[in-house]
Amino acid sequence: MNFFRGVMGGQAAGPQPSGAETIQKLCDRVASSTLLEDRRDAVRALKSLSKKYRLEVGTQAMDHLINILQTDRSDSEILGYALDTLYNIICNDEEEEQDENAQKHADDLGAQFTEAFIQDSEHITLLLTLLEEFDFHVRWPGVKLLTALLKNQGAQVQGIILVSPMGVSRLMDLLADSREVIRNDGLLLLQQLTKGNAAIQKIVAFENAFERLLDIITEEGSSDGGIVVEDCLLLLLNLLKNNSSNQNFFKEGSYIQRMKPWFEVGDDNSGWSAQKVTNLHLMLQLVRVMVSPVNPPGATASCQKSMFQCGLLQQLCTILMATGVPADILTETINTVSEVIRGSQINQDYFASVNAPSNPPRPAIVVLLMSMVNERQPFVLRCAVLYCFQCFLYKNQKGQGEIVATLLPSTIDANSISAGQLLCGGLFSADSLSNWCAAVALAHALQDNLTQKEQLLRVQLATSLGKPPVSLLQQCTNILSQGSKVQTRVGLLMLLCTWINNCPIAVTHFLHNQENVPFLTAQISENLGEDERLVQGLCALLLGICIYYNDNSLENYTKEKLKQLIEKRIGKENFVEKLGFITKHELYSRAAQKPQPVFPSPEQMLFDHEFTKLVKELEGVITKAVHKSSEEEKKEEEVKKTLEQHDNIVTQYKELIREQDAQIQELKEQMASMSCQNEQMQTTITQQLSQIQQHKDQYNILKLKLGKENLSQSHSQGDGSHVNGLQTEELIQLRDELEELRNQHTLLQKQLSDKDSLISSLRSEAAQTCEGSSGGSDNTELLQELENLRSQVQAQSADISQLKTENQDLIRRAESPGAAPSTDSSSDTAKIAELEGRLAAQTSETEKLEEEVKGRREGRAELEQQLASATSTVAILKTEKAKLQTEVQESKKEQDDLLMLLADQDQKIHNLKQRLKDLGEMVEDEDDLDARDQTDEDEDEDEDEED
Repeated sequence: MNFFRGVMGGQAAGPQPSGAETIQKLCDRVASSTLLEDRRDAVRALKSLSKKYRLEVGTQAMDHLINILQTDRSDSEILGYALDTLYNIICNDEEEEQDENAQKHADDLGAQFTEAFIQDSEHITLLLTLLEEFDFHVRWPGVKLLTALLKNQGAQVQGIILVSPMGVSRLMDLLADSREVIRNDGLLLLQQLTKGNAAIQKIVAFENAFERLLDIITEEGSSDGGIVVEDCLLLLLNLLKNNSSNQNFFKEGSYIQRMKPWFEVGDDNSGWSAQKVTNLHLMLQLVRVMVSPVNPPGATASCQKSMFQCGLLQQLCTILMATGVPADILTETINTVSEVIRGSQINQDYFASVNAPSNPPRPAIVVLLMSMVNERQPFVLRCAVLYCFQCFLYKNQKGQGEIVATLLPSTIDANSISAGQLLCGGLFSADSLSNWCAAVALAHALQDNLTQKEQLLRVQLATSLGKPPVSLLQQCTNILSQGSKVQTRVGLLMLLCTWINNCPIAVTHFLHNQENVPFLTAQISENLGEDERLVQGLCALLLGICIYYNDNSLENYTKEKLKQLIEKRIGKENFVEKLGFITKHELYSRAAQKPQPVFPSPEQMLFDHEFTKLVKELEGVITKAVHKSSEEEKKEEEVKKTLEQHDNIVTQYKELIREQDAQIQELKEQMASMSCQNEQMQTTITQQLSQIQQHKDQYNILKLKLGKENLSQSHSQGDGSHVNGLQTEELIQLRDELEELRNQHTLLQKQLSDKDSLISSLRSEAAQTCEGSSGGSDNTELLQELENLRSQVQAQSADISQLKTENQDLIRRAESPGAAPSTDSSSDTAKIAELEGRLAAQTSETEKLEEEVKGRREGRAELEQQLASATSTVAILKTEKAKLQTEVQESKKEQDDLLMLLADQDQKIHNLKQRLKDLGEMVEDEDDLDARDQTDEDEDEDEDEED
């Protein structure tokens, strides 16, 4: 007990042991004690000493503590002490009072202990198992320990957790813990776990992390929430940044729609807390991650479309135009809106329609440009507005036309401020940063748009009273020649290079001013300081563009004369060296990395991202154009014309082959379609044959029934020959019935003669059809059945005649003078009634037979018509098949001829290329040209999809 009193701070007699000795004794106690209470007290003592004697506890007690975790799983208290002790020796707590060297030493110590702990991967697996314990005293220190391990040796620990069974799933369960302390520390653990590991990011995302994190953000109050919302947003950024798989999963899960409520701000935006500003800043970054320009274009376009459809873009524009929003949030919102609309025509059109809540209402673009050209606004805000304007014009020829139109004389409105007026004002203001921003913005209005480059040549500016107006192009060169600040001149030179690039008309306008070329040559040939080298390089680029895109319309400044001027005044080597100054500038590579203009200070704002692409494209071709002689250019032009002619011939043949291939494919499809129709017709004929067989069976059954009824009627006909003594009324009734029977008999005779003629015609048709079709036997059977029906009708007619004779006999006997009435009147009445019933039954049976004959006749006519149609269809198909085969043979023959022609053309092209190579010219192979054409076609298709 004296030992523990010494450890725990009690007074003990004799000299006090050192820290290392005390820790050694405690370690021995942990290793050798059999009682759980003794081991628990020893571990508790080690925990209390672990911060002060971190090195000693780490080196001596780590193995014993790990052994405690493995053996004493049943006691949560000793597990908690052991985990806390390990956390104290591994964690690098940053203390303000420590100097830099002491903090570095502590960091190294934590990394060493972490490396010792993870040498055996089973230790991490053991720690993951302990995290399944629900006891707070075990789970919480386990979470903190694993977080510290990930901070010190993230990649190694991530690799162990990744291969551990259900390792990531166990950590995801921490988000569902009802105790906020564990849940919040679980968020910090997952932040460290997902840093820089795409595989773990995907697993965490598919463990329903997005749903859980968004639920936590909503529960905590969204942007008004505390530090927990910030942690959730940081974890979401880890999961989504540079991970296209998780971004697609986030979009497909409709989680973009759940981001919209985050940006709902009220009318009173004063007094934002620092935490709310941080949360909203991270939320905006999360939106930007989904639409970043570095993402695949298809994924970015899909997210932009979703953000417009769910109203997120509209909500961001509301924040953009709101009052009282903090400056850094406003800046980040502008950057976010920029990337949401970049390259998306629908979003760009919506942004163009947004108006600021002013009186009178002004377009949002105009309000933003007013901030950009205002030198009192913060530098980062002005950069954000420039980026927004660039994104609005990116691949947006409609927007470019609208901006340029505000500068044209016919559209200028003196009562309102337009975007063009603001750009011109910024271009010629005294602030060099405004000059640069306005020049770059105007250059983006001309990017890859030949129409607007030509339209901008019409712009005239009134410089002062009494002087004629000058063109915008001339005013830019005038300011350039006045020797203003470097930033201003760089901006104007970038504007001019973009303007006249790939526009011969603009080149002619620029060269038409007699002062421009001498000014450029003077600037390039001078030996100026380091700051002026960039201006010299840009002047060389501008002069090179005038050579490369010169249409030789001006006699004094043709391509050849400009090259002679460079050779005399500057020197070709010196010109190329000055041109190379641009790409060697330290700020050039920084601007070429990403589209957003991010500069540490206004003085370093010299290059635009799109302009770096232009320089990279033109530097090589301008160098070649300057070094070529006139004879070489003529030869090259001749060869180009010849190659173009051959290329046109080859292109025509290719188009012809494509058309023939399309025709062959179409004929094949027609053939397949007709084959399918033929199969369908065969199936239909088979079905109809089966239906005919069913009708035959039904007819046989009806015929059997009819025979039985006729047999029963023939047995009962002899009972009516003894009728005598009929009453006068009954005789009248019998006469009426007899008259009706006569009429029916006449009608039946007529119908019977019609049926005879029909049967005769059917027999002749059947005889003709039997020769060319497989259905002859069926028609013969049908004729036999019709013959049977005819015999039955004749038998019924005989019965009717017999009945008529009996009735006449009865009438004659009734009218004789000596006849006496019979005493059996009741029996006579019954017989007469029976006779009437038999007559009625016979009549109904006759009508049924007539209807059946009529139905059979119609069915047979339909079958004959279908059979004839099928026969004609087969004949047509055979004819078309023969035609198609003939056309295919002809197409193959034409293709063989074309291939021979192509071979001849290829041989000629090869000879011409060989001649060019002999002359020392660089000639690209056809495969390179085809690959370039394919690349251009793919880019055009990508642009169409994004539009």
